[in-house]
Amino acid sequence: MIINTGQRTDIPAFYSEWFARRLSQGFVCVRNPFNYHQVSRYRLEPKIVDVIGFCTKNPAPMFPYMDLLRDYGQYWFVTITPYGPEIEPGVPLWQSVARDFRRLSELVGVNAVGWRYDPIFLSEKYSVDYHLKMFGQMASALEGYTDTAVISFIDMYKKVRRNFPEAAAVPRAQQVLLGRAMIEIAAEHGMTVRPCAEGDFLSEYGADCSGCMTPDVYEKAIGKRLNFPRWTPNRPECGCYIACDIGAYDTCRHFCRYCYANTDKAAVLQNQKMHDPESPFLIGGYMEGDQIHDVKQESWIDPQVSWF
Repeated sequence: MIINTGQRTDIPAFYSEWFARRLSQGFVCVRNPFNYHQVSRYRLEPKIVDVIGFCTKNPAPMFPYMDLLRDYGQYWFVTITPYGPEIEPGVPLWQSVARDFRRLSELVGVNAVGWRYDPIFLSEKYSVDYHLKMFGQMASALEGYTDTAVISFIDMYKKVRRNFPEAAAVPRAQQVLLGRAMIEIAAEHGMTVRPCAEGDFLSEYGADCSGCMTPDVYEKAIGKRLNFPRWTPNRPECGCYIACDIGAYDTCRHFCRYCYANTDKAAVLQNQKMHDPESPFLIGGYMEGDQIHDVKQESWIDPQVSWF
């Protein structure tokens, strides 16, 4: 099976010690964000967890604990974008993250790490030309360390509109202009562009529009064939196989203006007070009225088939 860590928060950046303890103790508890007392308990054992999926803007805090991940399959997405602290106040400089990306790739392998350049929005400062210049610099810095560059354009979710009111959707003509140029730049550096939930309008220019965390991506990362159960994506435009996320909303301290996972800064700071690295929960602990469900888990690895 697959455990995901990065759809609701950034665990490597802010909760690496907690996650290391969960790996050591072999289980984790996750509250249903829509039914607070409904708790799923997952075992974190290499014999049943085939892949752990990460999505982070700062993998470095996880480096001291990489030995704990040695027996697990892994796939990492690292987001590196060109925005300043007025947009991403908690994110390290991109050059620092690129350096850590290269180290991560050396640790887990080129097939197990991908670069995300998203979300893309436009402004007077962050123009089309600026994006293309920075995308080229970043692609050059990551050449040889990944073969994947994921792009997507900003989605104007309710939380985004509230926290980033000056942002606007990118017009289709500019999406095409940016997408075509980025596909060409990525190819020059040995990468394929995978648009994230953007439909297939960039496929005619050479993009792989099948999704960014798809079954073949996981299989290529671990070098084994997986027998995936049937899965319905959360969004119809999303082709990714994402389930069993162990994060929690309103817990990411990057405080990016475009974030869909945080209500506001106050909610994050309040939750931070309830974080205990010793707890099986990312936020808080067991509560009266909790209904604990031990999730049925099994390995999906096909012992008869290997990628290699």
